[in-house]
Amino acid sequence: MNIQVIVPLVIFLIAIFAIGLIASKQMSTGGGFLQEYFLGGRELGGFVLAMTMVATYGSASSFLGGPGTAYTVGFGWILLAMTQVVTGYFVLLILGKKFAILGRKYNAVTMIDFLKARYNSPAVAILSAIAIIIFLFSAMTAQWVGGGRLIESLTGLEYTTALFIFAISVLVYVTIGGFRAVALTDAVQGAIMVVGTLILLIGVIIAGGGVPAIMQDLLNENPRLVTPFGADGSLTAAYVSSFWILVGVGVVGLPQMAIRAMSYKSSRAMHRALVIGTIVTGFIMLNMHLIGVFARPVMPGIDVGDKVIPLIALEVLPPWLAGIVLAAPMAAIMSTVDSLLLLVSSAIVKDVYLNFIKPDATEKRVKQLSFGITGILGIIVLLLAIQPPDLLIFLNLFAFGGLEAAFIWPIVLGLYWKYGNKYGAILSMITGIASYIAIHFYNTTYGNLLGVHTVTIPVVLSLLAYIIGSLTIERKVYRF
Repeated sequence: MNIQVIVPLVIFLIAIFAIGLIASKQMSTGGGFLQEYFLGGRELGGFVLAMTMVATYGSASSFLGGPGTAYTVGFGWILLAMTQVVTGYFVLLILGKKFAILGRKYNAVTMIDFLKARYNSPAVAILSAIAIIIFLFSAMTAQWVGGGRLIESLTGLEYTTALFIFAISVLVYVTIGGFRAVALTDAVQGAIMVVGTLILLIGVIIAGGGVPAIMQDLLNENPRLVTPFGADGSLTAAYVSSFWILVGVGVVGLPQMAIRAMSYKSSRAMHRALVIGTIVTGFIMLNMHLIGVFARPVMPGIDVGDKVIPLIALEVLPPWLAGIVLAAPMAAIMSTVDSLLLLVSSAIVKDVYLNFIKPDATEKRVKQLSFGITGILGIIVLLLAIQPPDLLIFLNLFAFGGLEAAFIWPIVLGLYWKYGNKYGAILSMITGIASYIAIHFYNTTYGNLLGVHTVTIPVVLSLLAYIIGSLTIERKVYRF
């Protein structure tokens, strides 16, 4: 065990514990426990809002899988990854004021609250809760596996021990502090991501002899590494362009991102978050993927892409500094996991229990249940992550795309199209999820249909289903 690497990580975990405790003491129930626990009292400022969106979106794939793929594919993957820059901008621009205003009007604490009130339909709420619990549960489990593997590779501990350390760290501050703790820790973790990215980029460039030398090495190895089409020419214009739907505009349909558009305290905070979030996302995405490509001449022959960032950090930086830098991927994983954990918990407590089982539950009972469900979910995910079933890992590969295909039009058109109704929403969700899964299987077997990303066609089909369902099944107009 390299103590110099471990000490900064331990300090980081202690800081996360402290933030969770502070957030729990600051928790105010003036607006109700649910508003506070699941939305932070709708009091997020611009900086915290921006950083919690960046940190929630940035996950193991942004700091481990993405750079690892860039290591293999080359500059073409950087071009594809940069479509993510507009993520936070689109979420706040499209949802923005209207989503927050209607959320307050309906007293909505979760995205499902909004959908249930907008469409006046328990079926929409139940279908939404099922989609969120299934898809995000699987995605969350895979993230926990990533957190355990990262601690394992850095410390030399057994995987189960490393996973237990990671799980306890997340569960304590999420269970005790709720959304406010998640948002505050996300702000800290986002700052760590920025600093760690910059330090590691500088270290890799120095180790490679400067950018010109690195570029020459890449050209000597394979000239296609520096083209937009990838090392093997597989990145077509159609695929790269359509990928923007998955990681750009389509992110509006992700529940963990949409809920943040309900949590800010003022228009000024939202506008500030638009600017800060776009800049920070662009900085992290560009430079982390650049590190992946630049690492190829510095450390050739890495066979597992997920190992690129830990290995290159330990190679080009002093151990103590590598420990600080590697807190960045740890922060990315933790910040994604905590948001998913709280979202699934809210779907069970607020959207299922309070809406359909016991609407008159006391606040004390709701508080106990929220703490208990969050803790139980974390323990279940921990047990699944010890020996994760293939099905969960498989679901994680298309979980985000499935959620986007299910929710993007019920959310967006529910805000902006007065003719949208519950039949359109239900038909859109079912069509989006079913077509996404079917096309995913087709693409896995026969190659990408029409050469575009899997999410593209389901998003179009779910749009048509929403319009057809709203206009033909029932000609009733819902006005705000």
